[in-house]
Amino acid sequence: MLSPKAIKSWSWLHKWSSLVCTVFMLLLCLTGLPLIFHHEIGHLLGDEIEAPEMALDAPRAPLDQVLAAARALYPERIVQFASQPEDDDRTWSVTLTPTPAPTEDFKSIAVDARTARVLGEYRVGEGFMDLMLRLHVDLFAGLPGKLFLGGMGLLLLIAIVSGVVLYAPFMRKLAFGEVRREKSTRIKWLDLHNLLGIVTLVWALVVGATGMINTWADLVVKYWQHDQLSSLLAPYKDQPLVAEAQRGPLQQSLEVALAQAPGTKLSFIAFPGTSFSSPHHNTFFLRGNTPLTSRLLQPVLVDAVSAELTAAPDLPWYLAALLLSQPLHFGDYGGMPMKIIWALLDIATLIVLGSGLYLWLGKRRQVLPSPAEEASATA
Repeated sequence: MLSPKAIKSWSWLHKWSSLVCTVFMLLLCLTGLPLIFHHEIGHLLGDEIEAPEMALDAPRAPLDQVLAAARALYPERIVQFASQPEDDDRTWSVTLTPTPAPTEDFKSIAVDARTARVLGEYRVGEGFMDLMLRLHVDLFAGLPGKLFLGGMGLLLLIAIVSGVVLYAPFMRKLAFGEVRREKSTRIKWLDLHNLLGIVTLVWALVVGATGMINTWADLVVKYWQHDQLSSLLAPYKDQPLVAEAQRGPLQQSLEVALAQAPGTKLSFIAFPGTSFSSPHHNTFFLRGNTPLTSRLLQPVLVDAVSAELTAAPDLPWYLAALLLSQPLHFGDYGGMPMKIIWALLDIATLIVLGSGLYLWLGKRRQVLPSPAEEASATA
C-alpha cells in the first residue's frame, strides 16, 4: 500500500510526464488514425497504382527490362532501389535519384512486372496521406524530429506506468470501471479518464514502445552497417563504384539471391553505392512466407559484375526487433479486423489524452482535489 507521500510523488510524476507529452501524443494519435487505413484511403483518393488483371500464372518480365522501362522516363537519373509490395508481385516500384547517395530528391515509378510497361508515377511528397505520414514520423524535421518524438514516447510510457501505480489506491473503494454520474462534471471525467486509461493500457504500452523504437530506425540501420556490413565489405572498400554499364544481368543476380534463401521472396533491392549496399554489390533483401517471417528481412549480397554470392549475413536481434515493431505499431498483422480494433483503441486514447488535459485546465480554474488527495480520500 502506498503512503500519502509516495502517492504524492507518483502523482507529480504522472501529471508532468503527461502534460509535457500530451499535445504531441494527441497529434500522433490524430495522424496515426488515417495511417492505419493508408492502403484503403490511398485507393479512395486515387493514389494507389494498380496493375491490370491478367492470368495469375502470367510470366514475369526480366528484371533488367523492368528497370530499363523506368529509367527511360528519367535517363539522367540512376536506379537507387527497386521493391515489390508484400501482397502483390504484379508491380515493381523503382526509385530513381540523381546520385546513389541518400537524398530527398527521388522519383518513384510503378512498372508492371509481367509486361515491363510503366503504369504511372507515384506522387512523392504530395497529398493528404504524405502530410499525415511526415507529421507522424518526424514533424518535417528529419532525424531530430524523430528523436524528439521518441522522447515524447518515453514520457508517455512513464505516464502510463505512473498512472497504473495510482490507479489501485484511487479505485480502492470504487467498483472497477465505475463512473460516478451523480458527482460533478470533473469527477465524471476523472472516472472516465481512469476507466479508458486502464482499458487501453496494454495497447498504449505496445504502441508507445514500438513507436519509440521506430524513431531509432535510422540510427539502428547505421549501427548495423558499421557493426556487420563494414567487415563483410572490407575487401571492396577501396574499389570504385561499379558503373551501370559494367554490371551483369540483374535477373541472374536475383536468381542467385533467391537460391541462397529458399522459401523467401523479394522485398527490395539496394543497388551499388546506395545506403543499404556497397559500391560493388547488388544487395537483395528477402522476406519469409509466414506472418512472422514476412516482417523480417534476409540480406543477400551479390557481386554486381560477376553475379556471384558474397555473403548472406543473419539479421541481428536489434534490427529484427525494429522490423517487427513497425507493422505492430500500425496494426498491420491481422488484416482489417485488427485495423478496426487499432482504430477504436486509438480513438479511446484520444479521449484519455483530451480528458487529462481538460482535468488539468479545469483544476487551474478552481480549487478541486488533486489525484493524490482523491486517492487518499478513498483509501
